[in-house]
Amino acid sequence: MPTHPPCGDWLRISGPCPMPMEAAAMPRPLQLIGRAFLALSALCLALMMGVLCWQVLARYLLGSSPAWAEQFALLLMIWMTFLGTAAGVAEGFHIRVAEGVASLSEPWSHRAVALAHMLSILSGVLIAWLGTELVAETWSNAVPTLPLSRGMVYSVIPVSGVLIALFSVSHLASGADAAGSRGSA
Repeated sequence: MPTHPPCGDWLRISGPCPMPMEAAAMPRPLQLIGRAFLALSALCLALMMGVLCWQVLARYLLGSSPAWAEQFALLLMIWMTFLGTAAGVAEGFHIRVAEGVASLSEPWSHRAVALAHMLSILSGVLIAWLGTELVAETWSNAVPTLPLSRGMVYSVIPVSGVLIALFSVSHLASGADAAGSRGSA
């Protein structure tokens, strides 16, 4: 079982740092971006829960829920999902089947991991490309109860796709392995 460096102070938990060897092999700027995306994703979740709690309380206690709450919660859910997806690729806690790779002999296990990284790169590129098209198509559509365009809401999608591809390229270039990753399914 590989050992991991201690966590940064902002992510202090008991035991070893949950960052897998893949994230440790990434260049420091990409690690920081991945951790920032994870923190922003958690912030979006907390804000979304607060907005939804306020909406329910306002509806039942005040008799009227705020008009903006539903659309703002939807925006936060979209951002949480795509920021968290990129962070998952960066830090290696996305879903994967590590047991199948571990059962392969040495040259084949490395090839399978490299193929998985290449497929992640392709997925990131597709998310970035199609996300960019979605942003362009919806930029002039207004969000009904917020002073934003729908394109602004979706702007996290191409950013997430680019970073998924970059994180996967970094993992592929460093020869990152599936061993020791979190979140294997």
